[in-house]
Amino acid sequence: MLVRPAACAVRLRYAALSGLVLGLGLASRRFRAGLPAWVGLYAGDVLWALLVFGLVSGLRPTWPARRRAAVASAFALVIELSQLWQAPWLNALRGTTPGALVLGRGFLWSDLACYAGGVLLGWALDGWLRRRPSQNR
Repeated sequence: MLVRPAACAVRLRYAALSGLVLGLGLASRRFRAGLPAWVGLYAGDVLWALLVFGLVSGLRPTWPARRRAAVASAFALVIELSQLWQAPWLNALRGTTPGALVLGRGFLWSDLACYAGGVLLGWALDGWLRRRPSQNR
């Protein structure tokens, strides 16, 4: 299977975005006490969903933006709904730092709004990330 150079460039941009968003998300959790209360509460969830959109977009750059947004939204919804299931082995996984970052700890309706915002932000950034370098000037 031959990969087009344009798809590689888009993948690299989404990888860079994902790395930046991951760093910002971890920082929003680490320095939560020093942030305004609403930022500390919601930024991590918005950034988590933006990261999911970036990862989906990096894996499937040829999919239309609407489809990538739908997959990212569905993934976020499944993860949030899984927090309603409190199986001992799943709670043990959530008790680890990576497990808590990926799976969360408890269901919150506000997280769904944050996830929608993160995916919409990714969709909004999508056009800019897909421009050729000469178009970004």
